[in-house]
Amino acid sequence: MKAEKVYLTLQNGRVFEGKRFGARGDVLGELVFTTGMTGYIETLTDPSYCGQIVIQTFPLIGNYGVICSDRESKKPYLSGYIVREFCEEPSNFRCEEKIDDFLKRSNVVGIYGIDTRELTKTVREAGVMNAVISSKPVQDFEAIQKFMIRDAVQNCTCKDVLYYGEETAKRKIVLWDFGAKENIVRELVKRGNRVIRVPSYFTAEQILDFKPDGIMLTNGPGDPAENTVIIENIRKIAGKVPVFGICLGHQLFALAMGGKTKKMKYGHRGANQPVKELKTGTVYISSQNHGYEVLADSIGEVGKLSFINANDNTCEGMEYPSLRAFTVQFHPEACAGPLDASDLFNKFMDLIDGGKLNA
Repeated sequence: MKAEKVYLTLQNGRVFEGKRFGARGDVLGELVFTTGMTGYIETLTDPSYCGQIVIQTFPLIGNYGVICSDRESKKPYLSGYIVREFCEEPSNFRCEEKIDDFLKRSNVVGIYGIDTRELTKTVREAGVMNAVISSKPVQDFEAIQKFMIRDAVQNCTCKDVLYYGEETAKRKIVLWDFGAKENIVRELVKRGNRVIRVPSYFTAEQILDFKPDGIMLTNGPGDPAENTVIIENIRKIAGKVPVFGICLGHQLFALAMGGKTKKMKYGHRGANQPVKELKTGTVYISSQNHGYEVLADSIGEVGKLSFINANDNTCEGMEYPSLRAFTVQFHPEACAGPLDASDLFNKFMDLIDGGKLNA
């Protein structure tokens, strides 16, 4: 069957012609790119891509199919998916489904046959912009210009309290879910913790009622400054319990401490971002997915810059010693991606255990 012709129209007026795969229909979103060579299943199911149309810079996607256990959430949250070429006949002993079928079943609109190299260069030069995937060329650009991702965290958080690990575990950790990747849960459970996953709209009082030994602030989508109620609740728990923040959690904690965030030109998305630990000078290769950065100088004396991006010197981590808290912009759980920084979970365990020993 001949593939349907489809158009990608950018906010700046540029049009790319391609072919449809995945679900039918037209879709509007924020256009971003990710540089990962593997891990497309995790990319498709990472809630941090909510409201975005994702470009895969690696040219061939789908060659090992879709494997249910590799998902980072129960469903995709991205709006659209763009690849140079997709594999119609995957080959892997774990393969459960073809990527085209998965996108159809998940109602994700895809487009292939586009020069993703040229498209990525356009985004790098002009910055992140809105775009629409449609069956016909777009005539009215007003809707593209006005599009904004709103209420992203509320759309991605869990709806009920969920429990993981043994009830008799050594530590009890509340995972504050802003659109969490499943591998954060796995890393905490693997270290012998009882994990209590709570929705983003839980108050500080509700969270402290669990009497946790530590609190994990997770990754998630959207503009961090939009989450004013969450930021106020984080301010209330700061200093009461050890805290570890990842990605959006890093940004929200900084905002709770009076800091500021800024939208980046095209963000960091992929599994090959170098980050430098200032204390030791060690450089780690990290997995990242974010479009906003923390302005470290805006936080004041309560926070200390701990990691920077080795490419552009943006803030990649903060320490808050007086509050028994630390946060990082990158993903130490890295699924898919390098495991260089996974020891940060052990650092969180040490921070909790030190507090319990000294209590």
